[in-house]
Amino acid sequence: MGTAPFNFLKEDKMKNIKFLFIGILFGIVLSKAEIISWFRIYEMFKFQSFHMYGVIGSAVVLGIILNYFFKKGIIKTYFGKQIVIDPKKKGFKRNIFGGIIFGLGWALAGACPGPMFILLGRGVAAIVVVIFGALLGAFLYHATKKHLPH
Repeated sequence: MGTAPFNFLKEDKMKNIKFLFIGILFGIVLSKAEIISWFRIYEMFKFQSFHMYGVIGSAVVLGIILNYFFKKGIIKTYFGKQIVIDPKKKGFKRNIFGGIIFGLGWALAGACPGPMFILLGRGVAAIVVVIFGALLGAFLYHATKKHLPH
């Protein structure tokens, strides 16, 4: 009798269940902080509220701090290995165009990629269309990236 569908239930894999709970906790925090609220995103794009800019700014500062700890070897992977982040290629145009495309998608959808799944979990059925569009965009980028100027 095959056990393939239930491989994730093996005892040695159960230690990874904590990551599921961390994800659920993260979703609850984002939901309670109103990060998933379309009205908060709308306020941000109309420069009417500091709420989202404060959250994004805090994330940037936290990312800088964590990156420092990665480089110093203070924070390691789950298996105790050094975290190495490859340097990004320099390029003004691609960052500007990529940011514009991302921002337009975010503004049109009213949801950032991470919170889209929180909205789905909260029962916002219309977000399925946005998730489909985001996945389609990711697949299209992957299919055409060799033809794009990087």
